Amino acid sequence: MISIPRVLGSALVVALSLTSQVFAIPLPDSAARNLRVFIERFTVDHESLRHVYDDPLSPAREERFRRFYHDWQRQLEKLDFAVLDEDGRVDYLLLQNHLRHALRQLDLRKKQQEEMRPLIPFEDVIFSFEDQRRRMEPPESVKAAAALQKMTKQISELRAAIEAGFTAGTSGTTDIASSSIQPLRASKTVARRAIYAIEQLRSALNNWFTNYDGYDPEFTWWVAESYKEVDLALEKYAQLVSEKLVGIKPDDKITVIGDPVGRDALLVELGEAMIPYTPEQLIAVAKNEMAWCTTEMKRASNEMGYGDDWHKALEKVKEMHVAPGQQPEEIRKLALEATEYVEKNALVTVPDLAKESWRMKMMTPERQLVNPFFTGGNVISVSYPVDSMTFDQKMMSMRGNNIPFSRATVFHELIPGHHLQAFMVGRYRAYRQIFESPFWAEGNAFYWEMLLWDMGFAKTPEQRVGMLFWRMHRCARVIFSLSFHLGLMTPQECVKFLIENVGHEPDNATAEVRRSFDGSYSPLYQCAYLLGALQFYSLHKELVGSGRMTNLAFHDAILHENSIPVELLRADLTHQQLTPNFKSTWKFYGPIPDAN
Repeated sequence: MISIPRVLGSALVVALSLTSQVFAIPLPDSAARNLRVFIERFTVDHESLRHVYDDPLSPAREERFRRFYHDWQRQLEKLDFAVLDEDGRVDYLLLQNHLRHALRQLDLRKKQQEEMRPLIPFEDVIFSFEDQRRRMEPPESVKAAAALQKMTKQISELRAAIEAGFTAGTSGTTDIASSSIQPLRASKTVARRAIYAIEQLRSALNNWFTNYDGYDPEFTWWVAESYKEVDLALEKYAQLVSEKLVGIKPDDKITVIGDPVGRDALLVELGEAMIPYTPEQLIAVAKNEMAWCTTEMKRASNEMGYGDDWHKALEKVKEMHVAPGQQPEEIRKLALEATEYVEKNALVTVPDLAKESWRMKMMTPERQLVNPFFTGGNVISVSYPVDSMTFDQKMMSMRGNNIPFSRATVFHELIPGHHLQAFMVGRYRAYRQIFESPFWAEGNAFYWEMLLWDMGFAKTPEQRVGMLFWRMHRCARVIFSLSFHLGLMTPQECVKFLIENVGHEPDNATAEVRRSFDGSYSPLYQCAYLLGALQFYSLHKELVGSGRMTNLAFHDAILHENSIPVELLRADLTHQQLTPNFKSTWKFYGPIPDAN
């Protein structure tokens, strides 16, 4: 029997029907009645299921989490919204939005799974093994060995079908040897997804095999050789899919394949991010901001003696880099400068422990292929040349991480940016971390770049060029990422756009586009920097510009509310009357330029 702690005072008790048991979640009456206990319980229950259903492709996982989210939706709807205070109503809307998004993600993943299925029809066998292991049932060794042998043969047939489809696609006909084979074809995007799926299936199969191998003599006797054969077959199959269907060889460091989601999916994502604009309107906003950047670039270029040819001014700034081995010290110096600046100007509270607890490491050469610039958080990862790079790669890395560029973004990554964010969200309303929004995290970090520009943080035209480069970069991210997902630009055109319109080094532009479309980010992630920053910039004007809050109070309040959609943060800070059917309406940019 489970003992539930008593909560002193009156309490709102919600019965939660999860699996076959009913649990009681006590919501205490307090000065600030919110859903903290409710959300904390959701979070730990979610983690418990995530540890059990750990294969992202598994139908059992999809079914269990769908049931889980629907259960919590029903329980949330039972709450009396009217008795909650301002924070509680924000929490209600946060969880409501989170559950809707989670269910839509399951729908999307299921659709993608169906599109990949012709390329991975053997997945059911692997899932059945993993489900049996998860239920802690003893393995059926003979049946397992037979299933693996059948899978190896099936993979061989798939290889032949892909070869037949590839031959037919390149020559228009199949040869005699393959004429009896039904050709198998797939789009590059679906095939690329399938490659990742094959690797995940290999991993799941390995988890299953190593769980019994050596511990169960009969299992090893029957299954070991069959497992080795099918594992090798899967490895070679993934290589074939990559080369024949995607068009990427193992040593290819140039080709970028994306996975456009389409306009309807973008609108859904924007709705869940509480951004009440269309993709076309947001592209127009970014172009408008880019035009402002270009004007300022020309002004700085004229001061540097290059007239309106800001590309020449940018080339001069790129030569202002430190020698190999000296970048860590330069980053440390810039980090201390930024911290001193925000404290001296009473912009935000920086606890002593936050200043003490950030660290630094050097980025691996492999990681620099995806992210050519340094990244931050409680550890700043410094991107700079290593001895294994070619001469051209070394020069691109140093030029792309020059002093003015670095000065413009060290504070984005550390203080007052990502490191301070991470430090504070772990200490204030930490239960809201499950609702993390890139529009808050990346938007707030970039907002600091905009605010410090207004305050004159850049003292020289070279420093202004450094800040403007990144501002143009954020504008370009909105333009090329949304255009790609709308089917208006290819990855190659995105790379060209960054080189010509922002001034990226070719390798850095390629890495940026690969990072944007490699599947590790949501479709709107790269938009979140500029759009989130514009939200914070508008909110700063509304609350600080009007004299209702000081800079210190405003920026501390942002960090104390945790990482949530900025419109809900605004609703909280301005004490809006919220309802359970709240919809995003905040036009934070004002009039939108022509979106055509």
